Amino acid sequence: MGEITARSPLAPAGFPDLPPVRGVRFASVAAGVKYAGRTDVMLAVLEPGTSVAGVFTQSATRSAPVLDCQAKIGGAPEGPAAILVNSGNSNAFTGRFGQTSVQEIADAVARTTGIATDRIFTASTGVIGEPLPHDRIVAKIDELAGSLNADAIQDAAEAIMTTDTFAKGAAASVDIDGTPVTIAGIAKGSGMIAPDMATMLVYIFTDARVDQGALQTMLSDLTETTFNCITVDSDTSTSDSLMLCATGVSGVDATDHSGFRNALRGVMLDLAHQVVRDGEGATKFVEIRVTGAVNDADARTHGMAIANSPLVKTAIAGEDPNWGRVVMAIGKSGAAADRDRLSIRFGDVLVAENGWVSPDYCEEDADAHMKGQELSISVDLGLGDGHATVWTCDLTHGYIEINADYRS
Repeated sequence: MGEITARSPLAPAGFPDLPPVRGVRFASVAAGVKYAGRTDVMLAVLEPGTSVAGVFTQSATRSAPVLDCQAKIGGAPEGPAAILVNSGNSNAFTGRFGQTSVQEIADAVARTTGIATDRIFTASTGVIGEPLPHDRIVAKIDELAGSLNADAIQDAAEAIMTTDTFAKGAAASVDIDGTPVTIAGIAKGSGMIAPDMATMLVYIFTDARVDQGALQTMLSDLTETTFNCITVDSDTSTSDSLMLCATGVSGVDATDHSGFRNALRGVMLDLAHQVVRDGEGATKFVEIRVTGAVNDADARTHGMAIANSPLVKTAIAGEDPNWGRVVMAIGKSGAAADRDRLSIRFGDVLVAENGWVSPDYCEEDADAHMKGQELSISVDLGLGDGHATVWTCDLTHGYIEINADYRS
């Protein structure tokens, strides 16, 4: 995996100033799992009573940490909890050794912190098919536990990066009955990004109190219009995990509060967009809006067909307003479409309508839109009320260069 030196041109100015979330502390360390001279393991410890929800990849070849987390999610929020994540090695396709690594790490965290192993959640991200040198991680557990700090969330975000060019974070605050509630999250992801929930590694924390069942339902629902609506390269990782932890330390119950739900969605969408903006080799951020579909599911199918098309994505990279490739993607999606009802816009420019290029189409206006970094493609099927919005990036030579020597 080559070192990534160039920060994405779509990156935010810097890591946001995330407020501490009451009831969670972070630590990170350089364990030498793969990388030299950088942090690659993070630990988060959560207060007793924390509710933990999660959604995970549906890949048939998902990793040992994913399987372990799936088995633990849904338990009663008794006692403290912990999350440990390493980068550089995904502990995937490692046979029985994978589960051994998970158990060794969880046992070490349990010995040091006193947290029950069924409340210790691990994740690994990086190269597939190589045994995880878990002894290097185990040797650093005492150091991690001894340096936990409520203000160290940025360090945690940096420790879980692989080909990412910037650490990703987002936060929101919402007032509930006069008491402020905080939500803050971090994410990693740059390539092997496509929705099959989850996508990438994402950890979101709040000091609100939410019942575990309600928290799980909320997370699963909001995922559908956030992380499940992004794609970089159409590939779903073996390690994708998204976890949401509610410590309850604020004392405020947010189970049925619409403002909390909206704020949480905002954090999730912000993180999802940052992952697309850090797409390997990406130079353009693209929003694809589909309306007029038979139903929302069809609209999303069409949107993802456009977003995942290499021909569409390379045309975007070349700043070519090639509507024919959009028409192709719609036609192959498998969802209902009628050629003669279709209309397509690039930004505000009407490109095609009624099964043909628009008589008012101006190539120069479309070219001008395609030269920007923030692009939009709008499609109306003219068949019903179904709608969806998805987000992607362009496909450039940079993506090939990063992935051609990923294991080197």
